[in-house]
Amino acid sequence: MPPSLLLLLGLLGSCVSLRPPRTSFILNSAERPLALFRPPDLLNSTTLLLSDDDSTLFVGARDAVFSLDVSQSDVISLKRKVEWRPSPREITECRNKGKDPEVDCPNFVRVVQKLNSTHLYVCGSFAFSPHDAFIDAESFSLVGLVDAKAKLRCPFSPLQRNSAITVDGEVFTASTTDFRGESAQISRHFSREGRQDVSQDSSISLLEEPAFVGSAAVDRKLFFFFTEVGKEFSFVDELRIARIAQVCKDDVGGQRTLQNKWTSFAKAPLLCQVHKQLPFNVLQHVFTLPPPEGTSSSETLFYGVFTSQWSSGAESAVCVFKLQDVQAVFAGSYRTFDTQTHLWSSLLGKHSHLGQCGLDSATDSELSQVKKSFLTSGSVKPAGGAPVVVSSDRQYSRVAAMRTQAANGKQYTVLFLLTESGFLHKVALLAGGPRIIEEIQVFTQPQLVKSIVLSSSKGMLYVGTSEGVTGVPVSRCSVYRSCSQCVLARDPQCGWSRNSSVCTAPHTDPHDIAQDLEEGNVEEQCRRQTKTVRNTEVWAPLNEAVMLPCKNPAQPSSLTWTSRRFRNLPKSHFLRSADGTLSFIATAETFGTYHCEAREAGFTEVIATFIVGPVASPRAISPVQNREGDQVTQSEGDEPYEDIFRDTTVNPAEEYTPRNNKHVIDSEDKTQEVFFMSTPRRDPQSRKDLLELPPAGQHSPALLVVSLLLALCVGLMILGGVQLWRREALIKTSRLLSPEDGGRTNAAMETVASLSPTGGEPSGGE
Repeated sequence: MPPSLLLLLGLLGSCVSLRPPRTSFILNSAERPLALFRPPDLLNSTTLLLSDDDSTLFVGARDAVFSLDVSQSDVISLKRKVEWRPSPREITECRNKGKDPEVDCPNFVRVVQKLNSTHLYVCGSFAFSPHDAFIDAESFSLVGLVDAKAKLRCPFSPLQRNSAITVDGEVFTASTTDFRGESAQISRHFSREGRQDVSQDSSISLLEEPAFVGSAAVDRKLFFFFTEVGKEFSFVDELRIARIAQVCKDDVGGQRTLQNKWTSFAKAPLLCQVHKQLPFNVLQHVFTLPPPEGTSSSETLFYGVFTSQWSSGAESAVCVFKLQDVQAVFAGSYRTFDTQTHLWSSLLGKHSHLGQCGLDSATDSELSQVKKSFLTSGSVKPAGGAPVVVSSDRQYSRVAAMRTQAANGKQYTVLFLLTESGFLHKVALLAGGPRIIEEIQVFTQPQLVKSIVLSSSKGMLYVGTSEGVTGVPVSRCSVYRSCSQCVLARDPQCGWSRNSSVCTAPHTDPHDIAQDLEEGNVEEQCRRQTKTVRNTEVWAPLNEAVMLPCKNPAQPSSLTWTSRRFRNLPKSHFLRSADGTLSFIATAETFGTYHCEAREAGFTEVIATFIVGPVASPRAISPVQNREGDQVTQSEGDEPYEDIFRDTTVNPAEEYTPRNNKHVIDSEDKTQEVFFMSTPRRDPQSRKDLLELPPAGQHSPALLVVSLLLALCVGLMILGGVQLWRREALIKTSRLLSPEDGGRTNAAMETVASLSPTGGEPSGGE
């Protein structure tokens, strides 16, 4: 089946609003690591360019151009840097023109293009006075270039968008060309073979306040994408229209009319609309997807992100346009502009010279018609007749696309959509509609500057923002730890290896890979694929809070806690939080085994199992018989106990080898073993002793020694009490005055004066 037909089948019925992402990863998530390059001196990564071998990323930033090593997917490192900033005098001149010296007057590098094997071409806003230069690729140093034409190659303002592309050493640019940003030009520079540079005819307004968003080169033509004011319509409010414009690469202009001006320039509307709804008419970004190997260039696809000028919320859509449809519109009928009335009207008949290449020998009459008939009558409609993605609550700003082959041999398209809120959405275009496989946070604060570039060969997407550069792997199959989770993800780039029992790229034997992109049928794909859930033993004192964590593996799935002690966990005893954690008070009734189950697409799997039991306390408690038949007993302690884990999150650092494993299908829980338990205040080692209580009817040597010592202490206390009682009786009987002492107290009383209930005067000495 032709790849184009497979694509169209995938587009049918797909213009429905997106469901929430299946999984979500915050910035710097351990499960979805990113390659971050954010040095303090890299600001405003406005332009990204990959080298031919995808090992070097060139970054046009604020006051500098960077050369980054991206040969390794997990790290981005600095190779070279060249500073390129305005002088203090130029900053002052910029400020005197009414511009902010911090916001408007630095040099924002807006064009970075590979000119040839030895040099890069760069162009920057340079304090609201565009400059350009060459960079020697070997030394990565600036080679001065003083050229007044820099004002035609990149914008004055850092906030205005532009586009540039290099073909065979010639640079084609689309940019505003004046201080106020009102005039715009599509031009060719550094023309080869003795040809003159070419720009647009200025005698008539060919572009109306355009905002350029992208460009592409296919065969011998250049295509530019932008949004402008639609002057062919008469409305009270200005109507914005998304456009595609074309020029021929080898256009040299006319002999007398349109000298050094484009004779091949033409533009056409791009229509991105849901049936019976207002169109998405503002083009935000375009990505060009080359045709599959071995097919015609007419199979080239343009993916565009659109928003609506009438929308008050975060709405956006993605439409895909086929090059052959673009070519058909440019080969069709045109409108003509009346310079007297400033109105557009349909041009009758077919004029084969309009929108064509090779008009350098055309007559003046034909070229005069070319000057005023450059707008097509027809619009370029999206493949499938509707958007492939419509989002009613997210505003996308950038798009990249790649083809990937699934385990069944079919080709699927995967989109990467950047949201205004800082998340990158990975979207698979399936026959049943688009599906957000995952979202990955790539920045936290709103960004004025955003750029993306995709390396399909390396499987990396690079995002440039005001904060730096972020490298995102296009897939990370290892986050799916079971066959069921791998199949339910329905990621064309991931499949479950039955032999290796891991989720991996489906590049091996297709018979070894479990994958079902359209249905996600786990029962069929994961047959005989079993995994064990490691039991997590939790020890808790009576009447203390117990919290059992359970992470939802996917957004669409629902979590359920089950226990054989209860048909349904009563709400009066159990509390489940939004993150899936189950909380309850440890009592004789709540000790037992608990399973956390996730249900998605009709399939249920156990993802966590906890065995909750009591720990020793100062008071003996009755044995607790759980449903599994295990009798848990408590032993009386000698010292007070301190609860180590109370109402806090479980500490995953404390591990304990489980006593048993419960065999459960399709789940591999790698969560650390955790405990809520008590321990003596002065003897932390007794924590281990509590976990190893002797069986009933047996006594450890340590317990016998403690018992003997206790009996000895009791005996000594009794003997001491008897001795004390005898001495007190002796004192009472000796409390008499001696006749020969003349009334002085008997000396025997002085030795125990403090024990006497009544005392005489102390002795004053002999």
